[in-house]
Amino acid sequence: MKRPILSLCLMCVAALACMSQPRFTSNTERHSLGQIVWKHPVNVQYTVTNTGDRPLVLTSVEPDCACTVAQWTQAPIPPGQKGEINVTFDAEALGHFQKSIAILTNAEPHLVYLYFDGEVVQTLSDFTRSHPYLIGNIRIDRNTLEFPDAHIGDHPTLKLDIVNLSDQAYEPVLMHLPPYIGMEANPSMLQKGERGTLTLTLHSERLTDVGLTQASVYLSRFPGDKVGEENEIPLSAILLPDFSDLTENERLNAPHIQLESTKLHLLETLSKKRKAKQSVEITNTGHSPLHIIKLQVFHPAVSVQLKKSVLKPGESTRLKISVHKKRIRHIRRHLRLLMITNDPDRPKVVIDL
Repeated sequence: MKRPILSLCLMCVAALACMSQPRFTSNTERHSLGQIVWKHPVNVQYTVTNTGDRPLVLTSVEPDCACTVAQWTQAPIPPGQKGEINVTFDAEALGHFQKSIAILTNAEPHLVYLYFDGEVVQTLSDFTRSHPYLIGNIRIDRNTLEFPDAHIGDHPTLKLDIVNLSDQAYEPVLMHLPPYIGMEANPSMLQKGERGTLTLTLHSERLTDVGLTQASVYLSRFPGDKVGEENEIPLSAILLPDFSDLTENERLNAPHIQLESTKLHLLETLSKKRKAKQSVEITNTGHSPLHIIKLQVFHPAVSVQLKKSVLKPGESTRLKISVHKKRIRHIRRHLRLLMITNDPDRPKVVIDL
């Protein structure tokens, strides 16, 4: 009697093992790139989710021609987590193209294909994809301006690409520029259908403090234009403390911040309740006191409570975060929390909401 029961148990274990598998799911099977400029390489990104219940491994990613180079998440992707596949297309040949990428994984089926297509042209006539944001009769390639992290004395730049689709000559101007931003237009006047660039320079020495500084600038659509939500472009810059003068011994004995999570998914809770709450444990795994120099919240729907801002080596605290559904309206900015610390390896910590 025992042998049939044992055989049945083994069969059940085998069946469960067969059911427990990784699963490859991409955010899209095909990217249609529209027109792209000849000899201007473009990057195509696919987000891969493991919708199975065992780690997903992307063994290899092989484009169908030498004109495309691929990079992908090499580490196993845990169940429910995401990875990325990035391919760069060189755009060296004029004309229409259709490309495929073969992905070998440990999921079933082991081999899947993703695709992208478009047209390589010498001069763009369709700016819908290259400049997806429309303000009046002006198309731009981005609707937010986020400077890379800077230290005092750095002067990073950003470029805003602009196309004039109006019937008149157009002078590209950003109104209400803050004093720490410089601007240069090239060319200074755009004729009908012409494309130009606004180059913005961050003068970090003019920022008043470390952390995130935010402002709004406004793209002028015509002479005498006014500012409003329709032509608003959020602008942000992060100034970091400078640890370049630390000795090797000071670095070895520095504090080290460790967070339980840096991404909070509160949407499901807010769909059912008026307020969503979650806490994140913060631990100092370094060898000297950890100072949370600044904690910044930039939306009235979000409130935080931090029990301790100074943690001894090995000490932990909890950051309590609340999001109030009633206060959430149209969000034009990235909803996040920012911490500035004295950890020289991680002076900036961002928690995405």
